[in-house]
Amino acid sequence: MESPNAIVGRCFDEHLELLALIREQHYLIEDIAASWCSAIKAGCKLMLCGNGGSAADSQHIAAELVGRFKKNRAALPAIALTTDTSALTAIGNDFGFEYVFSRQVQALGSPNDILVMFSTSGNSENLVQAAGAAASRGCQTLAILGGDGGRLSKVVHKSIIVPSRNTARVQEMHILIGHILCEIVENELNEAGSL
Repeated sequence: MESPNAIVGRCFDEHLELLALIREQHYLIEDIAASWCSAIKAGCKLMLCGNGGSAADSQHIAAELVGRFKKNRAALPAIALTTDTSALTAIGNDFGFEYVFSRQVQALGSPNDILVMFSTSGNSENLVQAAGAAASRGCQTLAILGGDGGRLSKVVHKSIIVPSRNTARVQEMHILIGHILCEIVENELNEAGSL
């Protein structure tokens, strides 16, 4: 049995190793932040989704944008597609769980909006379906992924892939990436006088 001390040390080591790999992808984070800023300046919105812990990440980042991250400023247009239990259960029951996000994108997505998907595997059918629905509505598709990026990495416009299959470590990097994106967007839009 692994001792608590060994678990703590191992988890920190895994986190730091992955952090170094993600830091090398800073240009991808900057590119996605620029996409968010452009969309918001153009009057478009962000739609965010994911499953399980990734659903929580979607809600967390949407809340940071609508509320505030670090600065008091105008609310930014972001909606988590994971929060409407009536829509989720109705769509899941009537059409199937694989359509819980795509139906919402069909209803709410407008050209040049951005669909942001969080997934530790990149293989969730409901996210693949959502990406297809977003593309058909003229939306940009961005994914923050884990592992090798899975199926989703092949059907989105842009992605950041955390190269690990350790779900906990991937989720730690995902929320860090989300926070960095929020800070860049808040800073850039404030400097541009858009807030």
